[in-house]
Amino acid sequence: MLEADTTELIAGVDEAGRGPWAGPVVAAAAILTAESTDILQRAGVNDSKALTKVARERCFEIIREEESRGTLWLSIEAAEVPEIDAHNILRATLRAMTRAVTALPVAPTRALIDGNQMPELPCPGETVVRGDSKFLAIAAASIAAKVTRDRLMAALARDHPGYGWERNAGYGTAEHRGALESLGVTIHHRRSFAPIRKLLDHTPTSR
Repeated sequence: MLEADTTELIAGVDEAGRGPWAGPVVAAAAILTAESTDILQRAGVNDSKALTKVARERCFEIIREEESRGTLWLSIEAAEVPEIDAHNILRATLRAMTRAVTALPVAPTRALIDGNQMPELPCPGETVVRGDSKFLAIAAASIAAKVTRDRLMAALARDHPGYGWERNAGYGTAEHRGALESLGVTIHHRRSFAPIRKLLDHTPTSR
């Protein structure tokens, strides 16, 4: 069972989408109460990578239900492609994390950040490597970030068909690579990423 501390307002923070070639990176912050902790534990909330897509979607709906009931607080923020290209993916991710914690409707007393890089925070913070598999609040944030980003990429796929974003979420799969060669680069591709930059050096046109 994942650890949970409800004696203070601890925000769990995680991101989704650092590696893809296209689309935003999404960060989420979640603060749990004793009531929502019990419900999320019984629902099987865990590291988003350890769950199937169906399980992640179900857990996210439960997280949203608890948010609407006022038993947890959730904030989801994104860094879009221009910000990623301007600041690099790590800095853009940390900026999105900062915004997610700052946008929480209640001020956390402490934040637990998944990984080993600390964003600027309005409260004390601690990094936790593999934190999404150790702390329930981080796991909840990981699910919120992942499901939100997958839905964003599915929506972008409707405007830019052929790249398979509804399946690959913008990652550099064979399908995505093939579409880049035949369809070109879109406004949603990260030009600061080497594969996209290399392609643009040879084919400067974009959609």
